[in-house]
Amino acid sequence: MTISKPKVIAVVGPTASGKTGYAIELAKKTNGEIVSADSRLVYKGFDIGTAKPSFEERQGIPHFMIDIVDPEVDYSAGLYAKDAQNIISDILSRGKLPIIVGGTGLYFRLLLENYDVPNVEPDYELREELSKLTFEKLYSILAEIDKKRADEIEVNDKKKIIRSIELAKHLKKPLSEYKKEPLYDVEWIGMNYPRDILYDRINRRVDMMVKDGLVEECKYLLEKHGRIKNLVCTIGYQEMIEYLDGKVSLEDAKEKLKQNTRNYAKRQLTWFRKNSSIKWNCEPLRLKK
Repeated sequence: MTISKPKVIAVVGPTASGKTGYAIELAKKTNGEIVSADSRLVYKGFDIGTAKPSFEERQGIPHFMIDIVDPEVDYSAGLYAKDAQNIISDILSRGKLPIIVGGTGLYFRLLLENYDVPNVEPDYELREELSKLTFEKLYSILAEIDKKRADEIEVNDKKKIIRSIELAKHLKKPLSEYKKEPLYDVEWIGMNYPRDILYDRINRRVDMMVKDGLVEECKYLLEKHGRIKNLVCTIGYQEMIEYLDGKVSLEDAKEKLKQNTRNYAKRQLTWFRKNSSIKWNCEPLRLKK
């Protein structure tokens, strides 16, 4: 006898592809509530630099997994999956439809594809050793251990690639081998634009971020938290830090942020295009009346 699984919808895609707006409109039509799947929206105070939707932009739709930890916290994908599962259970218990929206591929993998990664305690000695290496060297190390995971790492995210090496060394086998039966019946929806339009949206978003106070937000976060890894390794802030340090002009920092964001979008698309279940830029078929 086949036991039916609870239904959830996943809205995925690169940055600036309109995921949030789409998910909000979808939630209005389906009695849904939104669970964020973004590795930077979890941090309190990371607002302008992460394009975090404001309360006004959320239009009264409940959003979860946003602003849940301080930036000093080393919040992992494993913790995210456990916390998000509890949120989904609560949403379902109230007769609502969970809509998971974001661009962090690993979050989706652990939450919706149900990879069961054993808990691995931090190896601070290994982390210290690896932190001295360049991103390129770290990538080559991970590629030898787990090529699939290496291809999924966001560009220049040393914190994430070091953790991936740490996991790979301790687990002794690739992350993909820890997959279990998924918990949910997932409908995957992918949002995207033709490349020239997507890049234009990214460029205009960066200009708007700076206009809305990205430099001032970055300065405030530095004063409040110092040069913690979660700040200096986050696209949006790392470029503004270079400007505040006097290393580049504001215009050059903006251009670098645009380029880094475009590169990030390409890597997000590479991740999601491997999922053949995603229906790109279409209405959710099973919700049509």
